[in-house]
Amino acid sequence: MVFHEKVFLVFFAIVFPVFLLVKHNNRLMNIWLMIASYVFYGWWRPEYILLLFGTSAIDYLMVVFMERSTTPSKRKLWLIISLVSNFGFLAFFKYSYFITDNVNWIFSHLHLAWQLPPPQTYPNWVVSTVGGKPDFFEKVVLPIGISFHTFQSMSYTIDAYYGRIQTERSFVRFLTFVSFFPQLVAGPIERASNLLPQLQRTPVVTKEDLSEGASLFLVGYFKKVALADYLALYVDRVYDAPGSHGSGALVLATVAFAWQIYFDFSGYTDMARGLAQIMGFRLMLNFNNPYVATGLGDFWSRWHISLSTWFKDYVYFPLGGNRKGPARTYFNMFVTMFISGIWHGAAWTFVIWGLLHAFGRILTRELETKAWYRDRIPRYVKQVLVFAFVCLAWIFFRAKTVGDAWTILSGIFTKPWGDPKFPILMGMMLFAVWVYEDLFARGPRTRRILELEPGRVALAVGMLVWLAVIAVPSTKAFIYFDF
Repeated sequence: MVFHEKVFLVFFAIVFPVFLLVKHNNRLMNIWLMIASYVFYGWWRPEYILLLFGTSAIDYLMVVFMERSTTPSKRKLWLIISLVSNFGFLAFFKYSYFITDNVNWIFSHLHLAWQLPPPQTYPNWVVSTVGGKPDFFEKVVLPIGISFHTFQSMSYTIDAYYGRIQTERSFVRFLTFVSFFPQLVAGPIERASNLLPQLQRTPVVTKEDLSEGASLFLVGYFKKVALADYLALYVDRVYDAPGSHGSGALVLATVAFAWQIYFDFSGYTDMARGLAQIMGFRLMLNFNNPYVATGLGDFWSRWHISLSTWFKDYVYFPLGGNRKGPARTYFNMFVTMFISGIWHGAAWTFVIWGLLHAFGRILTRELETKAWYRDRIPRYVKQVLVFAFVCLAWIFFRAKTVGDAWTILSGIFTKPWGDPKFPILMGMMLFAVWVYEDLFARGPRTRRILELEPGRVALAVGMLVWLAVIAVPSTKAFIYFDF
């Protein structure tokens, strides 16, 4: 079930009125939200509800056991069990084919006869030992949003271990926290310290919440249907056959993908935050105009904020952050960005994408702190340089294989420009969005002008007209559902 399908409107039309009736009874509210969230998640593949429930139950129990432990070693044991189970499920469902294929490739090049069996062999063996069909699983299918809800649940366990939050007493409330349907499958990755307290009290739904939430949802819907899916038409055509296009098409398709993934992902976040606000909940900001960034550090403080802060708090800082000298700082930055690349996908293209950003951050960290860079280099020059580097890295993120990525990268610099057949309307739309975001990011003065009521109403009416008259209805899944 996705937000921009009609079935979701029916789903929310049922969920929201009942929510308003039961929200004054905290127990009933959380039961209802939990049921709704599990229906929402199970609409895709009902059997994966068991995975969502199982990982959540393990983390809940491990924190309960931590609280009852009498020694630090026992507390650490429960934390380790939680982390191993979470990473184990994540590794199996997300990385088992990647690991198997690469290990078997190494074996074959070493002329070894032995090969790892396909990943579905292992759960099928378990099923068969208890009397089930030996071919129960034909293939291991990646559960939608497994990386998101796994990281959200793990943050609760880690924070509880370090005493940053109190143990959640209600099992149902904890299940609701992990599975909260607006942000379940593509974030933002909420922290227990933000969302759990909201689930512990009666949410207040004001007229402002309804109007602002609906506006956020409309903006997200427009980003997805009118912008992201429109850009995808050009991007898919070029990236599906990169060898048959000139440098012009390759450059413009790469730029278009940079905006496509931004509109797609931030559109989901806007819709998630809008739905939550309609129900009286506040989710964290996940995007803050990333393509007006003037440095890579600035970019990562604006892009997928919930994930970048997650890695900062649970990977970078535990490794030592910047407290142990420059060499260790750069090592910690490298490890953090490398893991970020792996998190995004089980393919060498994502590994390279993470490594590019790792080396980019290492090489520019000191530069971005220099006064002459901050004050003397024009802001637009810095924005163009950062955007160009981010687009270069996006090539590996979007390409199907490393070979395709190299074809695109080399073609950009070696092939003639040719006629890219890039729609003028598409270019005008991207320029208009960039101008708007640049003005919005300039400061509170221009932001106040853009946020004036007449302008907001006109923008909303314009989006509604575009969606009704021009945009083509879409059922295309969000890009980050695969992560």
